[in-house]
Amino acid sequence: MSLISLKVNGQTHSLDVDPTTPLLYVLSDDLGLRGPKFGCGLGQCGSCTVLVKGQAVRSCITAVESVQGVEIITLEGLGTADKPHPIQKAFMEEQAAQCGYCLNGVILTAKAFLDKNPKATEKEIEDGMSRVLCRCFTHTRMLRAIGRAKQEMAR
Repeated sequence: MSLISLKVNGQTHSLDVDPTTPLLYVLSDDLGLRGPKFGCGLGQCGSCTVLVKGQAVRSCITAVESVQGVEIITLEGLGTADKPHPIQKAFMEEQAAQCGYCLNGVILTAKAFLDKNPKATEKEIEDGMSRVLCRCFTHTRMLRAIGRAKQEMAR
């Protein structure tokens, strides 16, 4: 065990954990955050996505020691109920969620993608989102919501 310092959603936490523990487990088990989900455990589905230095990162395969002292944003840190992030707001307006299991990965991946590609075309957005798996097949509504958020974020 080692003392690890994590900065999550603007708050610093000191935790005594095995440095090789997947970040996902520390976020959910030790910090009680429920945005990132365990999906595949292999970094393939995207349900566990968090933002690390603005990059979409799969927390199920990221050792906690590798993100020590770096700003980590989870879905809980993106916006609030009173002031949702434009992507969260667009998802609500487009009714883009169904079961919600992939929602964390979709929203955080979309944020990272749009931050890097604010003028992305529909096709580029589709390609950028292709690594996040959704079992409910609400892709059309999700893509519409991401397009709406892109316009709002450009203002």
